[in-house]
Amino acid sequence: MSIVFSEDRGPVRHVVLNRPEKRNAMSQELLRALGEELRVAAAEDSVHCVVLRGEGPVFSAGVDLVELAASAGKSGHLRPFRKVFLDCANVCEEMAKPVVCQIHRTCVGGALEVALGCDLRIASSDAQLGLPEVKFGIIPDVGGSSRLPAVVGLGRAKELIMTARTIDAAEAERIGLVNRVVAPAELEQATDALVEELLANSHLAIGRAKRVIDASARPALAATLELEVAFQEYCVAAMRENARLQAEAQEALAGAT
Repeated sequence: MSIVFSEDRGPVRHVVLNRPEKRNAMSQELLRALGEELRVAAAEDSVHCVVLRGEGPVFSAGVDLVELAASAGKSGHLRPFRKVFLDCANVCEEMAKPVVCQIHRTCVGGALEVALGCDLRIASSDAQLGLPEVKFGIIPDVGGSSRLPAVVGLGRAKELIMTARTIDAAEAERIGLVNRVVAPAELEQATDALVEELLANSHLAIGRAKRVIDASARPALAATLELEVAFQEYCVAAMRENARLQAEAQEALAGAT
């Protein structure tokens, strides 16, 4: 089966991450497939609502770290790597139909940034969410720094990003990061119930209301997304320079002995 697949339930299109053996880590292959499935769902008039979910033990453990390291280690690779990632969150936000993210167990880093592009998030009570990027000398740069403040408020967004803290589902619901939390065994049923609430209304009106709300909440989104990648390039360049200086110091020490 494909690394991402779609499943229709009447007017609802489920788009499913299907890399469970890697905890649905978001590789470039997965992201390209996800972006394509989301674009198809956005374009089909018969689809009135989209649910994004993951197969296997977790929703997603975030970016594929092997690919990220390769990207960060080569000058000029960051923006192309990031664009494939960011396209997924952007199409979720831009399509004129509601997108619900169904989260179980783990949703961190880039996975949470994609989830932030969705309109509503529903999580199992055992879920863990966070943006740990600053621990590794980088920043959330695929929409996390831009979208999180509009969802949870500036102070909480700063706390989550600047401490790199992972929070549980209960706290995520308390601060508005997720809309609903249910027992793990009830997650699928609760997602269906939420979707039914959406489908009970005019899908055309919901889609247009969504566009107005998003424009109001993030009027400078394009500018801040560009700022994210510009500052990420600075962070990555600093990491490279630090690694170079450390290597030179080790060589000098080895030569002295």
